[in-house]
Amino acid sequence: MLKIGDRMPDFEVVDQDGNKVSSKDLIGKRTIVYFYPKDNTSGCTAEACNLRDNYDALTAQGYNVIGVSKDSAASHRKFADKYELPFTLLSDTSTQMLQAFGAWGEKKMYGKTVMGTIRRTFIFDADGILERIIEKVDTKNHASQILQ
Repeated sequence: MLKIGDRMPDFEVVDQDGNKVSSKDLIGKRTIVYFYPKDNTSGCTAEACNLRDNYDALTAQGYNVIGVSKDSAASHRKFADKYELPFTLLSDTSTQMLQAFGAWGEKKMYGKTVMGTIRRTFIFDADGILERIIEKVDTKNHASQILQ
């Protein structure tokens, strides 16, 4: 699990359009990397739409917004189109990026312990140094958690 002051882990995955995106591409901008379990589920949709609705406020603060799940690039493209998401969605089907950030692990679902995506948000400065971690994400008010 990343700690405050850690450098952004190295990764290379694809975005919703199939373009390669690496950690090196995010250096030079303040970056919000939010991990979510699945496209088109109620909590993940609420979170994405809250970030969409507050996108101007986030970018006014200099933030680049990146969403990550293990869904495919095609799934991300449909999700982004359906909800008019103005930010990049990264596809980590191998879970290597999720694991590097500490957003993959055991969680409880319907009383069972399963491996899956842990909803977490990481906020990096322009040099790629971790400034904040939001562990308890309020999906309906996530932008206000980031902007506080």
